[in-house]
Amino acid sequence: MKQLILATASPRRIELLERLHVVFCAEKSSFAEPAYAAPQLPEQYVMQNAHGKARDVAERYNHALVIGADTVVVQQNSVLGKPASREEAIKFLRSLSGRRHTVYTGVSVIDTETTTTLSECEQTEVIFRDLTDREINAYLGCINPMDKAGAYAIQGAGALIVAGIKGCYYNVVGFPLARLEQMLLKMGASLFAYTDTPDNGAAGV
Repeated sequence: MKQLILATASPRRIELLERLHVVFCAEKSSFAEPAYAAPQLPEQYVMQNAHGKARDVAERYNHALVIGADTVVVQQNSVLGKPASREEAIKFLRSLSGRRHTVYTGVSVIDTETTTTLSECEQTEVIFRDLTDREINAYLGCINPMDKAGAYAIQGAGALIVAGIKGCYYNVVGFPLARLEQMLLKMGASLFAYTDTPDNGAAGV
C-alpha cells in the first residue's frame, strides 16, 4: 500500500485528516507560489499552486500518493491571499463585510509510482454579515490572520462573522475532503483504506 503524504505545513489541513484517523505523513513543500495575475482564472491559479506543492514533495518519494492544496478568497474579481500585515487584514475584512465572496481550493494528487496526476478545484460561496471596525479588530484579536487566505477562518470565532455558506464547509477551512476522496477513488485509492480504526488497522501504510 502506498504511503499517503500531505505536502503542507498547514495545521488546519493536518488536523482535518487527523480527525478522520487517517494515517499519513505531512511534509512542507518548498514550492514558491507565484503572485496571482489576470487573466488567469482563480481556479487555474489554485490548481497550479496545489500541483507545484505536490510535485515538489513527490520528488522525494517512489511509492506514495502525494497531496497538495492551495486556497484563495475571491471578492469582486480580486484575489485575496494571506495578508502581509494587520493593516492589510483589516482591509480584507472590510471588503468582505456584508458581502458574498468565493473560496477556491485547488487539490492535486500525484501517484509517484505511476506518475499519474489529477488536479481539481472546489468552490464555496461565503456570506459575511455587516461588521463594524470594532468587531473586525475584536475578531483579529482572536486569530492569527497572517496564515489565512482572506484574513479569516470559518471555524472558531469565524462563527460570529459568517452569516452563511453555499457549498462545502471544509473547502472554506482549506481542505475539501469529499472532493479529495472523489479524486483518490479515480486513482484507485480511498481515505477509508488509510484510517486507523479497530476494523481497519491501515495495515501496510
